[in-house]
This record gives sequence, structure tokens and C-alpha cells, in this order.
Amino acid sequence: MKTISQVFKALKKQNRRALIPYITAGDPDLDITAKLILTISQNGGDILELGVPFSDPLADGPTIQTASQRALKSGTTLKGILEMVREIRKKIDIPLVLMSYYNPLRQYGLEALARDASKVGINGFIVPDLTPEEATDWLKVCKEHSLDTIFLIAPTTSLNRAKKIAQMSRGFIYYVSVTGVTGARESLPQDIIENLKQLRKITNKPIAVGFGISSPNHVRMLVPYTDGIVVGSAIVKLIGETKELSQICAKVAKFIKNLSQATFIS
Repeated sequence: MKTISQVFKALKKQNRRALIPYITAGDPDLDITAKLILTISQNGGDILELGVPFSDPLADGPTIQTASQRALKSGTTLKGILEMVREIRKKIDIPLVLMSYYNPLRQYGLEALARDASKVGINGFIVPDLTPEEATDWLKVCKEHSLDTIFLIAPTTSLNRAKKIAQMSRGFIYYVSVTGVTGARESLPQDIIENLKQLRKITNKPIAVGFGISSPNHVRMLVPYTDGIVVGSAIVKLIGETKELSQICAKVAKFIKNLSQATFIS
């Protein structure tokens, strides 16, 4: 099983950036999620962000909110997700990062979750509603179980605060490209390149940018300025719009291949 750090180092030697697809676990059910993880791993996904469905996903837009509802309706639980990961981990070696809000973590139990997640092969966590100042207990158990803790930096974050967040983030730093919720956009903010340049001046840790990225052209635009690109809602939308379940993996595979081909630095 590769670590997140190993992936970024290896891709740097290949003159590539990391493609980090996001899918919601349990959308439309956990059996298809397992097949999608394998599909993404085999078609160019370098790190996978796996969303834990939650009834009040404040950082997510309508596409991922709807996916969370589909997953919850199918009976998806955090315990079930970890059991699914335990099985699929035998077939893949790319890093897996769970994205969850803090409430489900607390409900499961911080120590128990860090222990169980590490055992099944989870590499790290993204918790959008957990600030570094409130993360002492979570950081402690994650460190004990060798889990990376990835914090978010927004366009409105001051550089002084960004330095603090960057120092506490492990694995990579997640730069949020827009001042809003997740969701595929036709165009990206005009200040995104300048913001990434400023962020690069304050940290040597890998920076991945997400929110709004929906096409190979977006990926090509960003690869000179970042270490990784997160694509979520565009994939989740594709899954949701595919009525024939047997076709979901084929459509996602084609999309991931096209995105991956755009991650090379020319």
C-alpha cells in the first residue's frame, strides 16, 4: 500500500501531478462503490477521496448532497464503508482518504475510528468542518495510528493563517478554489493561479486544489501551479445520471482516463 507522500514523490519524478478523484461511498450502494474504487485505481486515479455520506454536508453542493441521500437511503454506514474498504484494499495500492464531517467521527468514537480505519487501509482524513484549533484530540489519535490529517485553505484565508494550517496539515494541503460549496463549474476563478503561487511561497508540502474542477482543460490549466487536482462533483454527477448500473464503471473509467492524461506537465 502506497502512502500519500510516496505518491507525490513518485509523480514528481514522472513530471505529473496527482489526480485525486472523489466519490461518495454507498452511491448508489457499497457494492458499486467497491467496483468504482477498483476502476478508478486501474484507470489513472492516483489518490482516492472517499466521501462518508452525511445528512447535513455543509461544504457540499446539490450534486454531492443528492449522492449522500442516495447512499444513506441504501443503508450506508461508516462501519459498512470500513468493511468494504477492508475487502477492496486487497486489490488496490493507491492511497485512500476518507472525507467526513466531524459529527460522524465523534459518533463512531475518535480513537476507535482511527484504529479501525488504519487497520483496513485508510491513509488519511479530510474533515471540512474541523478547524486546526479544535482538532487536538483528533490529531493525537491520527498520529498514533499513522493517519494523515489534511486541512483546507480557502481563497479568503489570510496568509498568516494559511501558514498555521499548512504546518498542521499532513499528506497534503487542500486548497479550495472557490468561496462556496462543491459543484462542477464551467470556469474557474480568475485569481486561482495567483492564490496558488502565494500559497507555494509559504509551504513546501504538496498542495492539491479542488472544488469546481470538472474537465481535462481545467486540469491542464492547473498542473503547472499545484501538486494535485481533486475532481468530485463531475464524477458524482456522471454516476447519478447513469441509470443503467452496469454502465457506471465504464463511463467513469473513460472520464478518469481523460483527466489522467491531462496531468502531465508539458
